[in-house]
Amino acid sequence: MSTALVIGGTSGVGLAVARQLAGRGDAVHIAGRNAERMHRATAAIGGEVQGHVLDAADPAAVAALAARIAPIDRLVITLAGSGGAGPLGDLPLSGLRQAFEEKYWPTVAALQASLAHLGEQASVTLVGAVTARAAMPGTAGIGSLNAAIEGLVRPLAAELAPIRVNAVSPGYIDTPWWDGFEPEQRSAFFEQAAAALPTKRIATAEDIAETIVLLATNPNLTGTVIETDGGALLTA
Repeated sequence: MSTALVIGGTSGVGLAVARQLAGRGDAVHIAGRNAERMHRATAAIGGEVQGHVLDAADPAAVAALAARIAPIDRLVITLAGSGGAGPLGDLPLSGLRQAFEEKYWPTVAALQASLAHLGEQASVTLVGAVTARAAMPGTAGIGSLNAAIEGLVRPLAAELAPIRVNAVSPGYIDTPWWDGFEPEQRSAFFEQAAAALPTKRIATAEDIAETIVLLATNPNLTGTVIETDGGALLTA
């Protein structure tokens, strides 16, 4: 049985990844900061999934958890940042710094703290976003954030081999990340965005999770960033 640790696994894509890995028979551990969401997540998945309240930006806490469940065969880090969007001239630098503090630095901290506890043939899967290369106005800040995440992949795949390192680069996903919008506003935005995509649909968390599970489990994939964006780059 393989051991999987999904950091950011209490909602959205992370929760879908945990559910799919558990369905494959993995011993799945999910980690997140919010105890209430953790309780709901473990109840929703059921089975042998274990939840851990944890701040990914706390290397000591991550290392302690990783040591307890080692060796880790599949490490998935799926963290979200809420800032960094908007025209660069109007973008508060404090907001962009906060976005890096929410996503980039916790990703690096959690990965670094876990390295000593990964199995010899382990996989690491990160989550960037299509903004890393879509060249859309208003995304210089958030695009640089996701480019920083995706920029870790190839160097680390070479550095950590035979441990495999990959990432997904999603586009629009219907997840709780959008809960800050009013329902009507969210629905109208998704409708407009879907109409512009070649696939004519907004991805679900399960869509993205399937790609993450592929990267986490296929022994022939490393140093790869898979775009799972509904064709957004074709029309950006």
